[in-house]
Amino acid sequence: MNRTVLSEEKVTPEALAYIAGYHQEVVNEVARNVGENRVVVIGMAQNPFVKKVRCALKDAKVEFKYLEYGNYMSQWKQRLAIKLWSGWPTYPQVFVDGKLVGGFQDTKRLIESGKLK
Repeated sequence: MNRTVLSEEKVTPEALAYIAGYHQEVVNEVARNVGENRVVVIGMAQNPFVKKVRCALKDAKVEFKYLEYGNYMSQWKQRLAIKLWSGWPTYPQVFVDGKLVGGFQDTKRLIESGKLK
């Protein structure tokens, strides 16, 4: 990955422990579902792109597991923990066969290519 991240040597052990435990139960739930389901959509209420990706998958008759964490006014810390874990900055986050494919546009391209069937 070309994205620069802060080296662990530049972070105190206390800060590393805090980062590692930050809403770990949510991260564990997401990771477990990504491992157990072929297609997983992680989203939030009121986000139009989450709705679009869910509709696109339904229209393509692709079964998926949907995990929702709050809306624009709630559960932002849980969503932040998921973003830190995945490295993807927005919602939805779509995983196929255990791999992050991206958001709505990325999933739409995957559906259109026929690779998701």
